[in-house]
Amino acid sequence: MSARDRDWDGVRLHVVTGKGGTGKTTLAAALALALASGGGKVLLVEVEGRQGIAQLFDCPPLPYEERKVAVAPRGGDVYALAVDAEAALLDYLEMFYGMRRAGQALSRFGAVDFAATIAPGMRDVLLTGKATEAVRRRVGADRRRGSGREGSQEPFVYDAVVMDAPPTGRIAQFLNVNAEVAGLARVGPIRNHADKVMETMRSPETVVHFATLLEEMPAQEAVDGAAEIREVGLNVGAVMVNMVRDPLFDAESLAAAAAGRLDVDALACGLKAARLEHPEQRARELAEEITDHALRMRVESAIRDRLADLEQPRYELPFLNDGIDLGGLYMLADGLREQGAA
Repeated sequence: MSARDRDWDGVRLHVVTGKGGTGKTTLAAALALALASGGGKVLLVEVEGRQGIAQLFDCPPLPYEERKVAVAPRGGDVYALAVDAEAALLDYLEMFYGMRRAGQALSRFGAVDFAATIAPGMRDVLLTGKATEAVRRRVGADRRRGSGREGSQEPFVYDAVVMDAPPTGRIAQFLNVNAEVAGLARVGPIRNHADKVMETMRSPETVVHFATLLEEMPAQEAVDGAAEIREVGLNVGAVMVNMVRDPLFDAESLAAAAAGRLDVDALACGLKAARLEHPEQRARELAEEITDHALRMRVESAIRDRLADLEQPRYELPFLNDGIDLGGLYMLADGLREQGAA
């Protein structure tokens, strides 16, 4: 393998974000399959409560526990977890204070909403904290003590964790809010927990990938989101361009069409030779469609150039005419792996 075949050696937490409609959940799932390919063990974490992962893998709604949802290409396992803020709070109380029973009583009175009111961002720190705990967890670790034995030589439970994160518009706040929570307590378990979360988030082991399309608004959100991520001290990962359609004509024909130099008469002759009715009218309509397609390809080329300015790896995934099913997920996973994502 060349260096280009493996863009993320050493990265263990992959955060996937993107504007709504870019297919970020689909790309997060495909990335998890790609990373597990060849014998790995990867955890795919959902934090928005939409059960999108269960729909993609055609399985029942995920509970608040890690469950195997797929076997990766060439061996390897993908586990999934739908993180619920309330359940994460109960986990937190048991882990640090041995208070699960008391926490269950508190949850009946809306403890998570109360905590989020007095400490803005508490809900997010509970969600991100679960993912970072999975990143640090080692085989045989005592989870009641947090993230496993510090300095332990035991292997990690998961080779990588992929988080299907909130949309680009709030990703920087979602990932950096732990710093605000850490400021609420100078010492103690809460402060230690928040510090460990931010230590993982800001380490070279964590990157934030941006799902986008070759369209103006999603691409601009990716560019702006990458700038915000860098401003808060986090690491930008790849640009994952989804639903890419191949050009229908060669470069010379597209350039001629975009410049308005299509030979409509030649098109009409071809249609007439094919014995189609009204060849002149059809030729004009076809010329308009070809021109629109050529102009669209020109716009997409300009968007690619803008995304290239981020100077991050860029992966392009095809538009799947038959929609997304398990077969489509595996196809996208292969595409990510072949382009260097795993």
